[in-house]
Amino acid sequence: MYRVDVETADDYWEVEYLYDTCFAPGRELLSSYRLRHGVQRVTDLCIVARDEGEVLAAAIRYWPVRIGAQGARALLLGPIAVHPTRQGEGLGGLLMTDSLERAANLGWERVLLVGDAPYYSRFGFERLDGVVMPPPTNPDRVLGYSLIEGAWDGVTGEVEKAI
Repeated sequence: MYRVDVETADDYWEVEYLYDTCFAPGRELLSSYRLRHGVQRVTDLCIVARDEGEVLAAAIRYWPVRIGAQGARALLLGPIAVHPTRQGEGLGGLLMTDSLERAANLGWERVLLVGDAPYYSRFGFERLDGVVMPPPTNPDRVLGYSLIEGAWDGVTGEVEKAI
């Protein structure tokens, strides 16, 4: 049994430790981190899952970005992480589904991430043609999800920080 809650300030360092555990050293050098640096997270969508002993099992965060000359607003999903001892229990899917529902309820229209299409396609993410992440990002890994029908129609250009 897991409890899902919005991440609090008290969770910050524990979540950072989870990300350090799950991702390679230097994770903050990735292009997606450049879009996050100096930008406030979308705190209502940063959520954690804890077990009955209050041990952190998984976390997900979101950041605002703008795309192209039109400045289309989007959410940049990530990182999402599940502690190695808890993988395979469906926690990543639980946080993904829960957070996408919360994002829709908050009025967001679209979500962007850099990831593996075979994994994220099961949640409805599709490759985005014409949406360009900062280099070096493989264009095949730039994926989008529409929280409302047609949200990605006509959205093209470079992804930039939302300040």
